[in-house]
Amino acid sequence: MQLCLIYFLKYSIGSKPIKHSAYKGYYLKAFERRLTEYVSCLQPATGRWRMILIVVSVCTATGAWNWLIDPDTQKVSFFSSLWNHPFFTISCITLIALFFAGIHKRVVAPSIIAARCRTVLAEYNMSCDDTGKLILKPRPHIQ
Repeated sequence: MQLCLIYFLKYSIGSKPIKHSAYKGYYLKAFERRLTEYVSCLQPATGRWRMILIVVSVCTATGAWNWLIDPDTQKVSFFSSLWNHPFFTISCITLIALFFAGIHKRVVAPSIIAARCRTVLAEYNMSCDDTGKLILKPRPHIQ
């Protein structure tokens, strides 16, 4: 994605001069449409991953609370205590497995894409918001 962005910016508004300003606007609008489309396509999946993370986190917290308030927890060994509380054990293992699978990246994927685009667009006096809309900055005046 970052290489495509650099290629687009370099050849549409960067090193090769474009004679007609209408083409420049067309390329910027096309890029903005593609970026917003890409970010909006990530939103449903991101929402699902956020819901999964919330549900598993609440289950883990509830299981941990029940595990901690159980008076037998202090009397038996750690593994016996986990064996006596399968809800907490399973939810905790699930939460750990989700983090190893990369749920922390999937939850914030649109923000990562927007941040990388901002980094590249900064070279061209542009930026973008979290939805992918371009923000044109005024050109610096060289004196």
